[in-house]
Amino acid sequence: MDGFPGLKQVSVDYAALGSKELIGDPKQPTITIYSLSDEGEYRGEQFRGEDYIESPTFLDLKLTVEQIFSVRY
Repeated sequence: MDGFPGLKQVSVDYAALGSKELIGDPKQPTITIYSLSDEGEYRGEQFRGEDYIESPTFLDLKLTVEQIFSVRY
């Protein structure tokens, strides 16, 4: 994702198929945004349901996880 400095990886588990260790218990659809810390380690922040997604790259992003998962194509 070289076009988005600071954004290293986004993990989307819309069907809650990940393990309980990765997406919590009870399992629920989750978006995880990973960022590189000052210590050089990747740290993930998880968002679910009505959580507003916070991204160090897209500061003006005003979407909840539920809004993203409710989109139909």
